[in-house]
Amino acid sequence: MQVFRGIPERSEYGCVLTIGNFDGVHRGHQALLAKLVAKSRETGLPAAMLTFEPHPREYFTHENRPTRLTSLREKILLLEAQGVDRLYIGRFNARLAALSAEEFIEDMLIRGLGVRHLLIGDDFRFGKGRKGDFAMLKAAGEVAGFTVEAMHTLDHEGERVSSSAVRCALIEGDMAHAARLLGRPYSISGRVMHGDKIGRTIGFPTANIQLKHRSPPMMGIYTVSVDGLADRPWPGVASIGVRPTINDAGRPTLEVNLFDWSADCYDAHLRVNFLRKQRDEERYDSLEALTAQIARDAEEARTYFVQNPL
Repeated sequence: MQVFRGIPERSEYGCVLTIGNFDGVHRGHQALLAKLVAKSRETGLPAAMLTFEPHPREYFTHENRPTRLTSLREKILLLEAQGVDRLYIGRFNARLAALSAEEFIEDMLIRGLGVRHLLIGDDFRFGKGRKGDFAMLKAAGEVAGFTVEAMHTLDHEGERVSSSAVRCALIEGDMAHAARLLGRPYSISGRVMHGDKIGRTIGFPTANIQLKHRSPPMMGIYTVSVDGLADRPWPGVASIGVRPTINDAGRPTLEVNLFDWSADCYDAHLRVNFLRKQRDEERYDSLEALTAQIARDAEEARTYFVQNPL
């Protein structure tokens, strides 16, 4: 997949296009992308996606921003796996926010991206004041020579699939529900960084996964599997939170105790799959009490893997 930062002044190629944030790339996004790729193969045009950084909601809302399910890097990998050929990442700034709906269509879709077929969610709005909608796009397409198709919200097992529904499942600790909405276990990816190595001193060394500019959508202790270490998923137990017993610095960290793993994995890029929530994060009166609880957490996760082998 080709990734472009920004939108060209003028497109040299046509494309089949969708627009959106696609946070989490859940089952609803996957269904839309499958239609996009099918149309791409039918027409012989590349399957393209336009997204924005930061998300427009983050740009306009400085407080109570929705927690992201995926980092940009994670989203790129997920979109590539769905068969997207080109990803255009537009910088959402004051200039873009001031574009009228008509300018958005003319400057970005027609001239910049050369859209030939546009597939969007049925609630998509765009342009200054969110004045643009499906009807405006369809009318513009009839004049400019591109077709427009709306994709209705996907229901899975009787439930509306959305990024918000995934966040709610994660907050509630229902990892199985989140996995049903996503079509896979929820995961966080990152590079293994050097930490304070307290885990080694208490007999539970951890891989410290870098959380780059992200507030995680959930916190607690989890049974996990880890991709990127070996040719198979590796079992472990993970803590994601602010470590109140150690320093309570307020900045979330992700630490994974990899069962029976002794090799150096610094700088490795790992994906941590959250399979089951074990408990909430707690503060303990002593390091000894914390160590005893970690031992119980590890034993609980090991028991899970005996019953549910990877």
